[in-house]
Amino acid sequence: MAKYNLATIMRLLQFTDSTFPVGTFSFSNGLETASFEHIVTDAKTLEAFTRSQARQAAFSDGVAAILTHRAFSKGDYEKCRDIDRHLIMFKMNAEARLMITRMGKKLAELAVRLFDSPLISRWLSEIHSEDTPGTYPVAQGMTFATAEISEKELFCSHQYGIVNMVLSAALRCVRVSHYDTQLILEKLSNEVEQLYDEASQMELQDMNAFYPELDILASLHEKGNMRMFMN
Repeated sequence: MAKYNLATIMRLLQFTDSTFPVGTFSFSNGLETASFEHIVTDAKTLEAFTRSQARQAAFSDGVAAILTHRAFSKGDYEKCRDIDRHLIMFKMNAEARLMITRMGKKLAELAVRLFDSPLISRWLSEIHSEDTPGTYPVAQGMTFATAEISEKELFCSHQYGIVNMVLSAALRCVRVSHYDTQLILEKLSNEVEQLYDEASQMELQDMNAFYPELDILASLHEKGNMRMFMN
């Protein structure tokens, strides 16, 4: 088992906390539309929806985060840029692109204040000049590598962030309780190890995100009547 000093553990908790100011609370990952259309109505359907979101993210955003972590740890900045551009093409709807670029920019802005990293500073300047999209998983890979947090813990934090984003949104738009959402979190936590084992073996060309129902729901949200979350 890897050993960490307390500062590293504190950083992991800091970056994973739902109050970390990158804007996760602003998005529902399509759940608002799923609730409005009576697709997600209770704990059972919420669990299925959240699991689908977690798997979709694991094999696209999660792979991108892991590969960025590896490249950044080696100082391969151009590889990080390639991953950033590759990932944005996986986002079929405008809301998904808005989410990962807005959160990515915010994390980059925080990272340059927290750490002395010329490469993250360079990346942030290229986000401002629109030379790179600035996706959140790439920002996570860079930030976690700089903080000396391993790729496995990075993936765990990434998965927790996706699941927690959906479950937190569910408390506002689905008839479920805190007990329901915590039980779902417990169940999905037991599946993260297997997801990491698969995602960690993937290369850039292996990334996939074939959950068309989720993309359709997100697209409907862009022009829908629901306005609790950003679109």
